[in-house]
Amino acid sequence: MKTDFDCVYDIIASPMGEVGIVRCPGSLRHVRRIFLPRAGISAGERIRESFPAAVPSSGKGDKILMRIRAFLTGEPVDFSIDELDIEGVGGFERRVLLADFAIPRGRVMTYGGLAAKAGVPGGARAAGNVMAGNPFPLVIPCHRVIRSDGSLGGFGGGLPMKRALLEMEGVAFDKKGRVLSSHIL
Repeated sequence: MKTDFDCVYDIIASPMGEVGIVRCPGSLRHVRRIFLPRAGISAGERIRESFPAAVPSSGKGDKILMRIRAFLTGEPVDFSIDELDIEGVGGFERRVLLADFAIPRGRVMTYGGLAAKAGVPGGARAAGNVMAGNPFPLVIPCHRVIRSDGSLGGFGGGLPMKRALLEMEGVAFDKKGRVLSSHIL
């Protein structure tokens, strides 16, 4: 059984703020959690609150760390779901996360569309709750999920970061800040 004692963390500086990644290298699916920037608390503090026994990594580059760094600079990156520790996630939550993972770069889906894709038509609010608790943002791209009116909705890293990520992926907005329908699946 994996414990926090087996985990290491890295902090990636980006123009949008610090992103923290907790990895437990002893397992095949070793990414345990990704922390987005949050005003008033550093990524390191948030990691220490959630994983008190985790230690800073040795600084050796891990492939997923390199891909996340590249992603945060706007490069197109292919992530693998196999690197994420989703073993404890089941049912509706797992279906929503996997459906979100399948949203391609440069496209978005509404919360309602995501819920329907996960097998629960009319479950937009429930899908939004799953997105709010997504333990793997960026890799499971919750920034690609929007409200039915094309507005951004919420995002753990803040709406400016959500919009910046979408713009880096080529998503366009109208004058009211809504995603153009041509980008919506």
